[in-house]
This record gives sequence, structure tokens and C-alpha cells, in this order.
Amino acid sequence: MELVTGGELFDRIVAKGSYTEKDASHLIRQVLHAVAFMHENGVVHRDLKPENLLYFNQDEDSKIMISDFGLSKTEDSGVMATACGTPGYPPFYDENDANLFAQIIKGEYEFDAPYWDQISDSAKDFISHLMCCDPEQRFTCQQALAHPWISGNTAYTKDIHGSVASHLKKSLAKRNWKKAYNATAAIRQLQMLRLSSNSNRIGQQQRATTSAFQV
Repeated sequence: MELVTGGELFDRIVAKGSYTEKDASHLIRQVLHAVAFMHENGVVHRDLKPENLLYFNQDEDSKIMISDFGLSKTEDSGVMATACGTPGYPPFYDENDANLFAQIIKGEYEFDAPYWDQISDSAKDFISHLMCCDPEQRFTCQQALAHPWISGNTAYTKDIHGSVASHLKKSLAKRNWKKAYNATAAIRQLQMLRLSSNSNRIGQQQRATTSAFQV
């Protein structure tokens, strides 16, 4: 596999001094071309999210790479009904998992203020077509690539880095906390497995000793 050294998408955006809708449009165009290529070859990623979008290198104009195909499937695998992905991402929020999943299934979301106040109607229209629950109405990659926000000049060029970076920092902090929690849980589980393994080994040795005395 190719070595990717440019870092994650969120980190690059936060580190930049400015960011515009035009920058976002250029980024999403690359992602759409990559997803279209996968779909043309019968591959469904099933876990597209910011952490899985990496820059190829440190260059300012570096291309975006899609990573982590652990949940991906091929179309000839049959019906894909496995629960997968990362549900706790914008635009869906709820502390209760049942309510969160209900929101996702129904496609209930809002363009929350103040984060979306300065965003163009064209961007919101583009997103709405991608977030459509009805697969017959939802944009394909080719339709998305033809949308004015991607192929035209409707993406704003106003610098929105302040509000974007602030929101991303909160998401990064939450994600890093989850990583730390998961790492701690994994270590605890490994320790439990090790203790269980040692206990089983000691038990086997004791049984073997008892058998030897009986003989």
C-alpha cells in the first residue's frame, strides 16, 4: 500500500490560516471522484468519515486519499445489512443511542446556527441531496459532481476558518477522548485475558500435579 504522510483532514484544516467553501468544494470533488471510481469497480466503502480522509503528503496542494477499507464490501457480496459506520457524527446529535439512530433513519437534521449562518444556500442544497433517505432521490456521485457547488461558482470564497476551526477543535477533542477511552478499555480487556490465561494455566498445572500424586 502507498505511504501516506500528509496527516488527517481535520488537523490540516485547523492548522490552516484560512478556509473557504471553495476549499471545501475542491476537497469534496476529489472525494467524489474517488468514490465514483470505487463504485465503478463494485466497491462500497461503508465508512466514509473525516478520519479516513488523509493527505498524501505535506504539500499545500496534496491530493486526498481514502483509507480504512475494513468495513468495505463488493457489490457481489449480496445485500449489505450489517450495522456499520460511525453514527455519532454531525449532523446527528443525541445522548441516547436509540434517539440518535431514529434521527439517522428518518434523516432528521438541521443546519445549526451559528455554524451554518454564513454558508451558501447552494452548499446546503448540495448536502440535502446527499443526505436524502430515499435512494431513488439521493444524488449519485455523478449527479453530485454536476452540482453547481462542485462544478460551478456558487461556493463562497469568504474566509470561514474561525467558525470552522472552532467546531473542528471540539470534534477533535471529543474524538481524542473516545480514542483514549477505547485504548484504556482495550488494555483492561487484555489484562483480564492475561489473568484468565494465567489462571487457566495454573489450574492445569495443579491438576497435573494432583494426577501425578494419585498415580
